[in-house]
Parts: sequence; structure tokens; C-alpha cells
Amino acid sequence: MKKKLVIILGVILAIIILLVVLYFYGLSAVSKDDKVVSFTISSGESKTDIIDALDEAGLIKSKISAYIYVGLHRNPNLQAGEYELRENMSLAEILDKFHNGDIITEDNTFNLTFVEGKRLLNYAEVISEATGTSRDDVVRTLADPEYLNELIDQYWFLSDDILNEEIYYPLEGYLFASTYEFYEGSSVKDIIVKMLDGMDAILSDYKEEIEANNYSIHELLTLASIVEVEGSTSDDRAGVAGVFYNRLKSGWSLGSDATTYYAARVEFSDRDLYLSELNDVNAYNTRPAAMAGKLPVGPICSPSRESIEAVLNPEEHDYYYFVADKNGKTYFTKTDAEHNAMINELKANGLWYEYN
Repeated sequence: MKKKLVIILGVILAIIILLVVLYFYGLSAVSKDDKVVSFTISSGESKTDIIDALDEAGLIKSKISAYIYVGLHRNPNLQAGEYELRENMSLAEILDKFHNGDIITEDNTFNLTFVEGKRLLNYAEVISEATGTSRDDVVRTLADPEYLNELIDQYWFLSDDILNEEIYYPLEGYLFASTYEFYEGSSVKDIIVKMLDGMDAILSDYKEEIEANNYSIHELLTLASIVEVEGSTSDDRAGVAGVFYNRLKSGWSLGSDATTYYAARVEFSDRDLYLSELNDVNAYNTRPAAMAGKLPVGPICSPSRESIEAVLNPEEHDYYYFVADKNGKTYFTKTDAEHNAMINELKANGLWYEYN
């Protein structure tokens, strides 16, 4: 009986070893020849379509190995464009090329610039103009539950928090603002993936600090987005972050006008808020007492690296108020009376910041 068991286990082990060998063999280059082969990824092609096309072009040894590799690595960004591949490239090398967007038709590329501190609707407008897709369709794409779940599976910093029904725009705060280069014909999803990759690169620099923090990534980005708006004219974002942390720890409401404007779906430059909007109790407005000690349900804009770093490394102090003058100098105070006195002093000295 024991002999049979040993034989069975030996056979199973041999099969496992064989499968592992076949898997890695399937990932190796098809040839030692460095012959160049042109390969094109069309906009909207799935990873399965791309693997099938690589197989048809004779550039990979095993579709099964490729499917398994992509499934294990969950590489979300295989960018559209025309590539020069070599027959002596492994699957990993080929996918890295696709991931980096190392295309050969540089004349057919364009740049898009996304400004930090702006809301997702602003980015949707930029994407709309670049792709010819209506802004409403862009927003609908970015709110599609199936698409969002795919992204959650692909990016370590995305979680079910973005699926909260009270959130206006699920990817608000997660699209990193920068200037990106795209291949002509890039889709809405191609652009979103590039921006998420941008956020991935930033957050990965602080991964250990994020994992050690008492707040979740979603909460940290939410607070960073508030610091981004409230501290945009400040010379001390870490100090501003410290004020908000003090308020949270003491069970105070954050009292952020930026969250109130976002809750009302009004831009600062549009108009002053109505009393009903100031007092409205919802998941974003941090002025009412009902939000004491709480963060909004999600980010209110896309924060910069500086604001993300500020919430991860806030300045420790005992201040609960801050105000910046028109030159960016920030003044911190402990009480409401001191805060109002500082505002009056800045106005009297011609240092009060006026929104345009």
C-alpha cells in the first residue's frame, strides 16, 4: 500500500514538474534570431486578443503559458500602437514593451496635460476633446461597475471604497495629474490606465508608509485632496495637514469650504454658496456637526505628490486653524478668535488672498 502511495505521489510530482517546465518553456523566446517583426495593437484590444495575435505572428511559444502569465501579473496597461519586436524576446520582454508604450510611430502621438487639484469632470472634458467622446460618455465609462471592478483587480491601491453609492465619481482623486503622451486613436480607457499608472508610480514610492498608516489609502487620498485645495496657496502643506489631523483626533468637523463646494457641485469661481448648501448634511460637506471627526466619503480632486506626502508626513503641532496670505505665507492659530483676528489683520494690511 505504501509502495503504491509513493508511486502515485511520484507520478503527481513528476507531472507538476513537467507542467512547470512547460510553463516556463512557453514564456521563453521563440528563437535566438534577433529578426525584427512589426506588431500592432489596436485601440480597445483585450489582453486575450493581443496574446492570440502574438501567437498567430509566431512571436510566442505557448498561448496557455501567456494566458497564465498575464493572469498572474495582472498587467493592465498594454498600450495601443505599432511596435518593433524581435524573435529573441521573451514574453515578459514583449509585455514590458507594450506596458511602456515603446511604439515606433512617434509622429502619430499627442500629449495631454492634466492639471493637479482639478476635479474629475475637468479631466473628463480634456479626455472628451482628445478622443471625440462626449464628456457624459467619458463619465459613464468611469462609473461602469464592471470596468471599476476590473481596475480594482489590477491596481493594488484601488479598493471597494470607490464603489460606495454616495461617491459622485468613483475614480475622483485616483487619476494622477501630469502630462502624458498617447498614441493617436487611444481610447478613453487607454488614457485612464496611463493616469492610474501615474498614481501607481507615486504611491509605490510611499508604499511602506501607506501600509503602516492608520488610515486607508482611500482615506489618505481623500485628505490629500482637501489639502490640495485648501493648501494650494500655502507654503506649508504639512502644517495644513497637521491641522486637519488635529481636528479629526479631537472629534471636530474639518470645516473645509472646499468639501462644501464639492458637495454642492459648485466651483469656487462660480459663485458664493447659499446658506442651505453650507448647512446641507451629506457625505462630502465637512461643515455640519454631523461630520464631526469624519472625512468625506471620497476625494474631492486629484492631489499632487506634495499633498500626498504632506498627509503621510504631517507636521505635529497643536493648531486647529490656518490661513494663508496672498503671498503664500501660512499662519496657524489655536482658537477661532485668534483665527478671525488673523484674517482681519491680513485684510487690514492688504495681504488677504482674493479668489479670481
